[in-house]
Amino acid sequence: MAKTILIVDDSASIRQVVTIALKGAGYDVIAASDGQDALKKLDGQKIHLIVSDVNMPNMDGIAFVKEVKKLANYKFTPIIMLTTESQPEKKAEGKEAGAKAWIVKPFQPPQLLDAVSKLILP
Repeated sequence: MAKTILIVDDSASIRQVVTIALKGAGYDVIAASDGQDALKKLDGQKIHLIVSDVNMPNMDGIAFVKEVKKLANYKFTPIIMLTTESQPEKKAEGKEAGAKAWIVKPFQPPQLLDAVSKLILP
């Protein structure tokens, strides 16, 4: 059974690129357009890893990570931030919220797949 990854990004083109890369590596993918949409899509599903943008409308990635870590079913789910933000302060904020990795856009799919393979839950 394929492992499931939730992608959260307000850019449809980024969601598409990430989805193609992850599906090509054998993962199932669920996509959400922002933090609020992603929280709705969690809905008790088994999610093995989350890839989230930081800057999004409605609920940004940092607020989303904080909300996920409050949920008993997902508090140990690893989260990778995939963002244009590269400032050390923002990275520290993400790490403090519970993100396990930080990848700056533009990115290469192998870079994302490497981080996913290191962090994804069994």
